[in-house]
Amino acid sequence: MLVMQPSVEQSQVLLERCSSLQELRQIHGQLLKNGTATHEITASKLLASYASKEFGNLVYARVLFDRINSPNIVMWNTMIRTYSKSNDPEEALLLYHQMLHHSVPHNSHTFPFLLKACSALSAFEETQQIHAQIFKRGYGSEVYATNSLLRVYANSGYIEFAHMLFNKLETRDIVSWNTMIDGYIKCGDLDVAYKMFQDMTVKNVISWTTMIVGFVRKGMHKEALSLFQQMLAAGVKPDCITLSCSLSACAGLGSLEQGRWIHNYIDINEIKIDPVLGSALVDMYAKCGEMERALQVFSKLENKCVYAWTAIIGGFAVHGNGREALDWFIRMQKAGIKPTSITFTAILTACSHAGLVEEGKSMFDSMSTVYNIAHSMEHYGCMVDLLGRAGLLKEAKEFIESMPFKPNVVIWGALLNACYLHKHIELGKEVGKILIEMDPDHSGRYVHLASILAAAGEWNQAVKVRSQIKHRGLLNLPGCSSITLNGVEHEFFAGTGSSYPHIQEIYDMPNLIEDRYDNFGRKFRGE
Repeated sequence: MLVMQPSVEQSQVLLERCSSLQELRQIHGQLLKNGTATHEITASKLLASYASKEFGNLVYARVLFDRINSPNIVMWNTMIRTYSKSNDPEEALLLYHQMLHHSVPHNSHTFPFLLKACSALSAFEETQQIHAQIFKRGYGSEVYATNSLLRVYANSGYIEFAHMLFNKLETRDIVSWNTMIDGYIKCGDLDVAYKMFQDMTVKNVISWTTMIVGFVRKGMHKEALSLFQQMLAAGVKPDCITLSCSLSACAGLGSLEQGRWIHNYIDINEIKIDPVLGSALVDMYAKCGEMERALQVFSKLENKCVYAWTAIIGGFAVHGNGREALDWFIRMQKAGIKPTSITFTAILTACSHAGLVEEGKSMFDSMSTVYNIAHSMEHYGCMVDLLGRAGLLKEAKEFIESMPFKPNVVIWGALLNACYLHKHIELGKEVGKILIEMDPDHSGRYVHLASILAAAGEWNQAVKVRSQIKHRGLLNLPGCSSITLNGVEHEFFAGTGSSYPHIQEIYDMPNLIEDRYDNFGRKFRGE
């Protein structure tokens, strides 16, 4: 391939056009023969090629780097960046120590790569040291470097350090704000995140999407959809992640009308449905009870990923069609798609709702023996629910006691619900007391135990348990139902009907229907 000896310029062109490690090694050999390999620009490009993700080799890159007499800052940055993205990010920090030892001049691109390595290693002390270097060397006003520092602090859980740095920054761009909002959301402080979001003078699609994702993760689906509507009103076009999260909010609320509107928006704007967006659409229709529509969307997906299959299985599960869910699980395997932990949660739920005890046990066992998937607390909860619904309460309790980790309130709660369902009073009282000990500040635990006691005829004890809700000052949330009409969601809370603005119209409706019926009857009789 290489007949003529290339010049420095030609060598650089060859390196840019190189498409495989074999070609790169041939070019390297020719450069060594003609003596151009030591040229600074050529050596930098050669090193970058060896370090490239596409076809490079980090071992070769390091050998080449170590043989260069005086690597320039571009070469050091190349190696630090490559190690920061590799499985050995610690080597990036070790290289930086060598760089300091050799007194190599820095530039603004050095620090983001180092901070990426710190983030991968959760190296807080090293992050602080690099923080000091950034300001010591005069890069405190470089937004690219300071934003990387912000991101490491925020993503590592040190949000207070991130906020202190944010307040001291002379220059903040939209990335700075988005990083802080995302950091607070990851720390679980949605209130501060939303306050910062509101304080932003300019918001981009990432700003809106980050906040919508935060609301969805917190289960605040109504707020997420409200923000989505505000985003559209502000003229910001949503991306696939925004639309996927908004569809998840629709699924959480059972808001089919809003979900259909988003699907129509996708079609009108000719937005490409990628696997994530396609899975969200399938999941929305399935959870909103439109299984036929979910299957139609699924059939049109070019790339049917495991999440789309799981959404179909989960849809059949929540609607009690356990056999169909199992059939689709088998189809998924035949299609060569490996199930995930979430897939097994869906299939175990399907078995539970359909009373398929033996099938559920088999699926649970196959997770570790066939698919090498570890059982999570959620999977154990599904099994307790499965056994409990089937009336196998003793087996469910023994199953809980055999768990490899301490059961949480959800596990015991599933058993308590089964005790109430099957009128197993004694076990119910025992489990109810366990729940109150584990979660004394949850009013629902007292309500469940009181219901068990009432079912046993122990009214005085039931009253005493309920009185603890008031005595402890616990909030007893009323039951809530909702309906969407003409795009507007209407909520009704138990015991607070008078607060609904149109409640009198609802109360008057039976009388209105009766009057119309009487008038129709009189007309029909010719009176």
